[in-house]
Amino acid sequence: MKLIRTLMAAATALAVTAFVAPTFAADDPGPAAYAQALKGKRVMLVPLAMGFDLAQGWAHYLKTEVEAWGGVFETRDPNWVVDAGAQAITDAISSDTRPDVLIIHAPDLNSYSKLMKKAQAAGTYVILVDNPANFPADAFIGSDWDRLGQLEAEAAIKGCGPNSSKKIGLVQGDQANSSSLYQYAGIMKVLEKNPDFKVVAKPDSNWDATTSRNVTTTMLQQNPDICSIIDFWDGDATGAAAAIRDAKLDGKVFLVTTGGGEKAADCDKLQDGTYGAVVMTDLARQSGDMNAIIKFLLQSGQPAGTSHTYIYTLEKATTKADLKPDSCWDLKALQAQAAAAK
Repeated sequence: MKLIRTLMAAATALAVTAFVAPTFAADDPGPAAYAQALKGKRVMLVPLAMGFDLAQGWAHYLKTEVEAWGGVFETRDPNWVVDAGAQAITDAISSDTRPDVLIIHAPDLNSYSKLMKKAQAAGTYVILVDNPANFPADAFIGSDWDRLGQLEAEAAIKGCGPNSSKKIGLVQGDQANSSSLYQYAGIMKVLEKNPDFKVVAKPDSNWDATTSRNVTTTMLQQNPDICSIIDFWDGDATGAAAAIRDAKLDGKVFLVTTGGGEKAADCDKLQDGTYGAVVMTDLARQSGDMNAIIKFLLQSGQPAGTSHTYIYTLEKATTKADLKPDSCWDLKALQAQAAAAK
């Protein structure tokens, strides 16, 4: 019995000692490997232009993250000129400070394909954002534009209602940009399943608000009983909205569009009734996806041009009834943050 008590006391003492004794883990190799793979790497964004909300939002989130891990972030501003964008990409590839990752917002399906191939051959990873292209980029991050078009069409049908004229007008972007082409395809898929609803006009705006206003004015003159209009981008849907106001059809024409989810561009206009529904991009999540794929590629060790990843941004059609405090992001707030950080 005495032996048992002795053994139990010894076991208790050992357990207490094991509980209170400090343990030392081996050094975590992750942070050092992460720093070695990323530090000093260069990331460049070439959007369609820097002067609109999406590009400024992407740049804010990318710059914050890239500089935090010791990289260099740059932008180039083609200002809507395809040749200027091509020159910016050419200069970047041939530069002594060639970017390790090139993020491109393609103007159409084909314009930059040869240059992107050249970038990959030089060892630069190519990420396409927002607009797909006929090119096997290392990653595409953005909207499934076909699905987005379906969401717009569903919102337009709901906005019209069963007792309406069931006439829908489209204000397309152009006939070359992938977002416009795929958006149209998605809209038509839904309308094929709802044959009572007809597209009565489908002009192009060439992504210009004034042109959108003019073509919408003509559309409404020819079809004053249109129940909904789908404008393919909030940047020019302001023109369509103005035409609806001019025709004194406020509240009678349900205007649907898509946008970057910026407060002034989208949520404010849903709140005041300018737009009936907006399929909005979650810009912060989309930027997070870009940052994640950048860090993965730079650590992967795989050659540029050998990865083909698609990350689609979750989207839905948002109406005034759906608005929440976090439904949109605020460009002015991001700009204030950036100014305060300097």
